[in-house]
Amino acid sequence: MSDVIAAVRAHLIEHFAGRGVTAEPDQASVTFLGADRIDVLRFAGPGDGAVHYVSLGCSKQPMVDPAEMIADPVQGPRAEVVVALRGPSPAGLSRSLAVVAAAPAVEGLVLAPDALVDLEMPLWEGAPFTAFLLGRSDIDDVVLPEPLSPVVVLSAVPITATEAAWVRLKGAEAMREAWVQDGVDPTDPRRRAANPT
Repeated sequence: MSDVIAAVRAHLIEHFAGRGVTAEPDQASVTFLGADRIDVLRFAGPGDGAVHYVSLGCSKQPMVDPAEMIADPVQGPRAEVVVALRGPSPAGLSRSLAVVAAAPAVEGLVLAPDALVDLEMPLWEGAPFTAFLLGRSDIDDVVLPEPLSPVVVLSAVPITATEAAWVRLKGAEAMREAWVQDGVDPTDPRRRAANPT
């Protein structure tokens, strides 16, 4: 399945090259007991735009719902996760992103749009955010040879415990609407929490 990872990496490099990021991405690697290594690629564009941190390794195997009696080792949804943040790289973010990317293998979690992944601890040193809200990103799916399912690259927006509680109560789309109404920039690591009513 290393061909899957190579295809995803090539797709990511092509995607960001189209946005002016031509340098080879920085890479951090995180290993968890009982799971394959997860790499986190850092794509930093010109200027003061958002830096993108993308997991690489989650898509090696299809995600399987633990309620399924038989796991299909070939077909099934595959995903990677991308976080976009402005400013310098926060210490600890790569590990938090790797935890999310390893969750399908370690915990049987199926990553999908609108899912809430709550780590219940700061996502990086000094962060007010403790969870990620997943959604569709602007990165196209990575098409793999049949019969493999394509790899979906999901956006992961850092959110506070209060926002996570609100997502559980009202839903992901209501949270996104509240950000728009409050003028919240989800890529700002120092942003205030939305205060939806």
